[in-house]
Amino acid sequence: MDDVDGQVDIDLWERHAGWWQDGFTEGADPEYRDQIVPLVVDLLGGCERVVDVGTGEGQLARVLAAEGVDVVGVDPTAAQLSVAIARGGGPSYLEGHADDLPVDDAGFDGALACLVFEHITAMDAAVAEIARVLAPGGRFVLMLNHPVIQVPGSDWVEDHTVEPVERYWRLGPYLVESHTVETVDVDVEIPFVHRPLGRYLNALVDAGLRIERLLEPAPPESWIERAPEVREHLRAYPRLAVIVASRDDHDEETGTREEHL
Repeated sequence: MDDVDGQVDIDLWERHAGWWQDGFTEGADPEYRDQIVPLVVDLLGGCERVVDVGTGEGQLARVLAAEGVDVVGVDPTAAQLSVAIARGGGPSYLEGHADDLPVDDAGFDGALACLVFEHITAMDAAVAEIARVLAPGGRFVLMLNHPVIQVPGSDWVEDHTVEPVERYWRLGPYLVESHTVETVDVDVEIPFVHRPLGRYLNALVDAGLRIERLLEPAPPESWIERAPEVREHLRAYPRLAVIVASRDDHDEETGTREEHL
């Protein structure tokens, strides 16, 4: 499905919020528990104030709040925010969209978007908003379902013409940006936007952010255990891409760099 309407996206997330809350939060998913949560703490746990864009029901916002970080979670989905507020844990929450964040300029030394931007149509505007709300020197952690795995038309293939049976990953049209609605579970449809990895990197640079690091970690062993038949392949393909970028600490008015103690 091309050119997915933004309101359709929100309607789908409202409808399937419970699926996400039951399957991927509060320790339910080993990939979150054993890989994503530790990475978020390591990369943003030392910040003073973080905006969590697409916070959902607030799992990662609560994790950072437990580290002493002042966290503001932003999400457009009322069904997610109501659960986030009910679960408490310290963060504050605002209803809003990634491409129009309801927060002040340069108000945060950290920003997080975890498994969010692959569902956002207005990606360039959302990146510009991240750049706007970050203070000079602030860090942005962008976590994505790795584009090489998320390409529409990609899947595991079994070749039964040989013994033993060979399994490999079939890659779809990686270089083609596409907007789709995909069935991810029984009666659960989620909007996805596929973009090549370079598209994200270039958007960050164009917004004035400096790329610090790109991480492509192998899935955690606890997740690999769920699919032992393709264990060797799961270790060879990254499911997660983590881009760490920062807003340059350059003072545009004076043309000097700020000193940070």
